[in-house]
Amino acid sequence: MVSLVPAGFSVPTNLVTDEFRLRMLTINDVVKDYDAVMSSYEHLQGVFGPNSTWPRADLSLEQDLIDLGWHQKEFQNRTSFAYTVMSLGETRCLGCVYIYPAEPADYDAQVILWARQSEIANGLEDRLLAAVKQWMGQAWPFKKVGFPGKEIPWAEWLALR
Repeated sequence: MVSLVPAGFSVPTNLVTDEFRLRMLTINDVVKDYDAVMSSYEHLQGVFGPNSTWPRADLSLEQDLIDLGWHQKEFQNRTSFAYTVMSLGETRCLGCVYIYPAEPADYDAQVILWARQSEIANGLEDRLLAAVKQWMGQAWPFKKVGFPGKEIPWAEWLALR
């Protein structure tokens, strides 16, 4: 198991804007996360790449709980970092941000993010991307971060491998 960040690095616990809060995704978020995922099913097709099958139409609450437990453990192991995007009052999951090791060798990390389908029209996903890009440059130790599916088309990203 290889840490994505240096041993002495303090992983950011959150990012707060005037619109949303990012914090570690945990199993305690399952009900709100499941609602966001299933209400955004169509928007999420391909968010993890053209061959991704997540989420499946028959994703169960139990399977989502297992996924969240996996993300939580990876965060604890410092091998990847999954953040939930919550409304400021923590009443609603607005999306997620995932920080993974990058497969192309010339990148330090890759970020995949999504906003709830109902929030796309108001530009939330674009504002989330802008906030996360700034956060990655200010609070994280990475020199080069890729945003496949957002700033670089998936086909180009996959060709870099």
